Amino acid sequence: MNAPASTIRAGILTYHFSENFGAVLQAYALQRWLQQQGLQVSLINYHPAYVEDGSEVRQLFNPRQLKANLKALYLKALALKTRVLGPNAQSRQFQAFKTRFLNIQASRYVHADQLNQAVAGQQLLVAGSDQIWNPSGQTGLDPAYFLAFDCDKAIRRISYAASFGKEYLEPQYHAEAEGLLKQLSAISVREESGVSIVQQVSGLAAQCVPDPTLLHRDYSALLATSTQTRTGHVFCYALRTGVGVREVAQALSRQVAGPIVSPYNAHRRWRQIGETVQMGPQDWLKLLKESAYVVTNSFHATVFAIIFEKPFIAVGLPGNKASLNARVRNLLEKLELSQRFLPADNADQVQALIAAPIDWVAVRARRQALQQVGERYLLEQLAAIRP
Repeated sequence: MNAPASTIRAGILTYHFSENFGAVLQAYALQRWLQQQGLQVSLINYHPAYVEDGSEVRQLFNPRQLKANLKALYLKALALKTRVLGPNAQSRQFQAFKTRFLNIQASRYVHADQLNQAVAGQQLLVAGSDQIWNPSGQTGLDPAYFLAFDCDKAIRRISYAASFGKEYLEPQYHAEAEGLLKQLSAISVREESGVSIVQQVSGLAAQCVPDPTLLHRDYSALLATSTQTRTGHVFCYALRTGVGVREVAQALSRQVAGPIVSPYNAHRRWRQIGETVQMGPQDWLKLLKESAYVVTNSFHATVFAIIFEKPFIAVGLPGNKASLNARVRNLLEKLELSQRFLPADNADQVQALIAAPIDWVAVRARRQALQQVGERYLLEQLAAIRP
C-alpha cells in the first residue's frame, strides 16, 4: 500500500541560492506544488562554491583552462565585493524572500559527499528544475544534481524538469552522464532536446515536463507582498547580453508611450537599457504583471509573461550563445507561440510582432494541458513511494 502523501518527506536540489529571479521562483513553485500535495518539503542547502563564489583556479598556465579560470576569478571578485561592501538593496530583498517563502535547510553543504546527512529521513529526492545538468565551465557535471551521492537506497530519486541548458551535451561528458542518469528512479527534463540527450547518452527514456513555474497555479501570495506600484511601462529583462533587447525595448517604448524599466542584473556588462531598478522577486513579478509589454531574452521572464498573459517578445541570444535559445523556443513551440521569438539580428521585424495579436484563450488551454503533463508525472512518482 502506498504511503499517504502527508507522511512523505521530500528534498529538492536546485539553484535555490542564486540571486536570480527565475532560479528562486522555480524553486518556490516546485516546493509549493509538493506542499499542496501534503508533503513535508525542504530545499537541500547544497551550495557549491563554483556556482557563485568561483571554483579554485586550476592549471594557471594551461591555455585550455583560461576561460574557466577567468570565470572563477570573476566570481571570486564579485563575492569579495559583497563581503567588503555588504549586500546591496536587491541582495537583501532576495534574502528576505528566501527566509519568508523558501524552506531551506539551515546547514550549508558545499561538497556532494556531505549530502548523506542532509537527506537523512527523506523518502523522495527531486533534482530540478533549472540548468542543473548544464556542465559548469569550471568543474563540468556535478554528480550532486543527479542525486548521485551515498544515501539510503530506499529513497526514491527523480528529476523534475532538469535542463541541460542547450540543445546538446558535449561528447566529453557523455560517459559520465550515462552513469549518473542510470542512478535515477525516473527522469524528466524541461526541453525536448533534453529527452534526446538522455536517450543518446544513456539509452534511457525521459519525459518532457513543464518548468515548475508553469506547474504552480497561483502567485497571489507573492504579489500580495509586493510594494511595486508602476504601471504602463515596458518591462525589459536581459541576461547575458543586451544585443537585440535594447532595440526592441526602445521600439516598444515608443509604441506604448511608456518608459523602459529594467530589473537590476548583477552580471550586466553592457550599457543599461532604460531605468535600472533594484528589487526582490515579488516586485519583479508585480513589475512584469503590471507592464504594458514585456521584452526579454530570459526563459523565466518569458514564462511569466505567458502566465500573466502580457504581450511579449522573446529576443534570441546571438552568436555563440544561440544554443541557449533551445529553452525558450521549446516552450514557445509547445504553446504555438513560436512567432513571438525574434532573433537578435532581426530587430527590424519588431513592428510586425507588435501588430500581431496573441490568442490568450488558446494559449491558456495549451498551458493547462502542459500543467497536467507535469502533474501526472509527479503524482506517478508519489504513488511509487512505499512506506
